[in-house]
Order: sequence, then C-alpha cells, then structure tokens
Amino acid sequence: MFLTISTTGTPDRPATDLGFLLHKHPDKAQVFSTAQGKAHVLYPEADDQRCTAALLLEIDPVALVRKGKGKGRGGAPDAALAQYVNDRPYAASSLLAVALSTVFKSALRGVCTAKPELVGRKLPLTVEVPALPARGGAALVTKLFEPLGWTVTAEPVPLDAQFPDWGDSRYVRLVLEGEQVLAEALRHLYVLLPVLDDAKHYWVAPDEVDKLLRAGEGWLAEHPEHKLITSRYLSRRWSLTREAMDRLELVRLADLDDLAVEEVDNAVDETTDTEEKPVPLAVQRRDAIIEALKGAGAHRVLDLGCGQGQLVQALLKDVTFTEIVGVDVSMRALTIAARRLKLERMGERQASRVQLFQGSLAYTDKRLKGYDAAVLSEVIEHLDLPRLPALEYAVFGSARPATVLVTTPNVEYNVRWESLPAGHVRHGDHRFEWTREEFRMWAGQVAERHGYGVEFRPVGPDDPEVGPPTQMAVFTISSTTETTTAKGEKAA
Repeated sequence: MFLTISTTGTPDRPATDLGFLLHKHPDKAQVFSTAQGKAHVLYPEADDQRCTAALLLEIDPVALVRKGKGKGRGGAPDAALAQYVNDRPYAASSLLAVALSTVFKSALRGVCTAKPELVGRKLPLTVEVPALPARGGAALVTKLFEPLGWTVTAEPVPLDAQFPDWGDSRYVRLVLEGEQVLAEALRHLYVLLPVLDDAKHYWVAPDEVDKLLRAGEGWLAEHPEHKLITSRYLSRRWSLTREAMDRLELVRLADLDDLAVEEVDNAVDETTDTEEKPVPLAVQRRDAIIEALKGAGAHRVLDLGCGQGQLVQALLKDVTFTEIVGVDVSMRALTIAARRLKLERMGERQASRVQLFQGSLAYTDKRLKGYDAAVLSEVIEHLDLPRLPALEYAVFGSARPATVLVTTPNVEYNVRWESLPAGHVRHGDHRFEWTREEFRMWAGQVAERHGYGVEFRPVGPDDPEVGPPTQMAVFTISSTTETTTAKGEKAA
C-alpha cells in the first residue's frame, strides 16, 4: 500500500519545506507501528527544487483477521478465504486513511511549530496512488476530487494486460495535481480514500460523524457529491448518515463569511444621488436586534447560528447584556469568532459575560434553556424547508426563551436592487427568500403552536410598495403559557 506526495520549490521557497509540514525529516527513513501494520515514511528525493515524501504501509492480512477475531465486513467467520486473500496489503483503502491520520497527525491538523508561516500556504502538490480501489470507476474518482481543485488522472488498471478482453479491474492509478494547502490535501485523502474503497475495515461508531465533519470542514458541505461521500464514509448507516447530513446543512451557515454578506449589503444599498455613504444593511440589522432586545428587557441572550461573532461582539459592547452565548455548528466559525472577540486576551470580568459553544439547531439542547432571549439573525433562509420544523421545535418548543428574534430577507424588496439579477436570491446559499405574507404566515403558525405572541418590524428603509429589505419577527412568550408551564413543572 503506497502513496507519494511531491512538491516543487522556488529560490525563496525550497521544496524541502514539505518535511517541516509533515514533521518528518527528509534525511531519515522512519518506521511507525500502527494498528494496521508498519508504516514507513521515506523521501525518494529531497532537494530545493523537488521533494517527494512516500508513505508505505505494510499490512499483515492474517494478523488483521486474527485481531478482528474473524469478523468484519467480509462476512461470517466461515467465509474465511476472502478474509485471508484480499487486496488489503496492496491497494489504498480505509487502512491507508487511518495510517495517514496516525503518521501525519500534526500535518492533518495544520500544525507546524518549526515554520508556522507555512501552514496556510498553497503548494504545487502532486499526489500519486498506484493502486486505488474505486467502486464507481475512474469517472467517480474524478467527480470526487475535481471539485476540490485537483487536476485528476485516473487510469483504470486492466484485469490482465495479456487478456485485454477481460476488461478493467475496479482499481485505478490515481494522480492528483494542483495548488493546495497540505493539510487540506491530506484531509481530502483521509475522507475520500475509504469512500472510494467503500469497505471500511473497522466498526463505524457514532464518533465517526465527528471525524468526518472535522476532516470535511471547509469543503464537504459544498461538495456536489456530499451525500454520496457521507453515506459511504459512514458505511451507509442510516442514523449516522442522517445526523451528519443535518449537521452539514447547518455548516453552510457558518461557512458564509458575514463580511462578504456585508459587502453584498453595501453593494445593493449604494445610491447615485448622494455622496453620503449609506449605513450597511448588516449594521442596521444588528442595531435593530439590539434595540428589540433592550425593549424586551433581555439580559441573558443566545445568538443561534452566531457564525463569526459579529453580533456577539456588538452585544458585548453594551453592559445591558450580562450573559451572551454564541452557538454554531462549525468549529471553524467559532474559532474565528474567538479570535474576533480576542477571548484569550479578554479580562476576567468581560470573559465571564461571553461563551461560545458548538451545537446544532436541528436538535434539542438543554444548554439553551433558561435564557431571556434568542436571536436567529439571517439563519432560517439557509435551511431547506423540510428542516425548519426541527429548528422550530429546538428553539420554541424545547429551549423556550422569553423572547425570540428572527430576521430574514424580504424577497419583494429585491426589485429595488439593480445590481441583483431578476429572479436571483441575495446569496447563493439561500434555500428560499420569503415575501412578507409568507414570513408572517410561518411566524404566526409557530407562535400559535408554541404559545408565543408575535409582532413584525421593518429593518432598513420601509418602501411603501415592496416593504423593507429585511423583515424581523419578535416572538414573546405569552404570560398564560408561562404560568401554565411553571405550574406543570411544579406539579411534576
């Protein structure tokens, strides 16, 4: 089982920087014991112009079967031959993916202590895998790697070169070429090698969902084949696949850069008859949310789908809000939010007011209970409509804050923006954009189902014909519902 990673250098960037990123010295041939066998790391070539790192994994199929006590995907214990005579020692598979994560653990995480400036730098990479099992053939290999920016060469391996009529085997010789960040390239391989093999050698436990989402962060949610990748990676376990798909759906929210949204808002708000720069719609939206929270007397606030923390940052500047919690499904977004807030350098008193944690809005979460208010700012339109009931119950049915603010674009206003093509939504990730009537109907039904009252407020200029650019619903829990719930809890 063999894989090579090569790069080329320039006068100011030697190719041997690859050794720093992989945490493996080019002058040494190293051997690592893994659960799958012995992993050898060596450099067939290493100079300033070109450097190649090779990973050779030695698999003992007999030991592998004995370790698994004869069980596994290969079938019942009496189907012994297929377990002992197979492609595991020779073809890239989930075994190689696990070895990658073991031997190149720091590189996968994007850590380089010796030269941290290299971590985010794109390198001209070439990855070669001589024998890759590919259920779906060369066409599927291309469909999986090409959207990630790779130039893909997938040559089918014939069953027998002397007998061409027998056709091709299910194996391909794979060559990937492209400008890639090394950590991202390794994560592509870590996920897609077992997907193509489609026969994981180990039991797929629930924590595999977390592993998939960590390795797929930044690319899987937007991949055109993300459903196939998710299903195969999780060995078609329906419950795990559904959980992963739900979480990927919400990852899309965090992957939106709020700064880019503000730039869109600036572009569509531009006017030609005045030199005064208009206030960006994103800023107007945050101001309207803060005003509504103060009007509701809220002190402890949840920002659900907080993204990169712009609203959390604004709330922290106002001492009215004594506890602010940002929740998002993406750890990357939360990491950026922590940097934006400078949590590591924040004073103890200020730090006691803010908390960031990972969570999915498609599931109930006891950590969300007991707050004065929750904000869903530009969140709902990023979910497929069938996912809204799950979010509705998690927020209004389970968490039940006293006040809930929901903002979403008003599609009727889109005609006022000349820079927005007719029929287009404001962002490519929006699954829908509602009219005022559609939003009011949805909000009214939610309020009725969960014992809230609701009122609607415009955000931005309120056009007499098409309404405001953003619409906001302010949900307030009714006193009778609150009293009834309190009595029920006391009785219980």
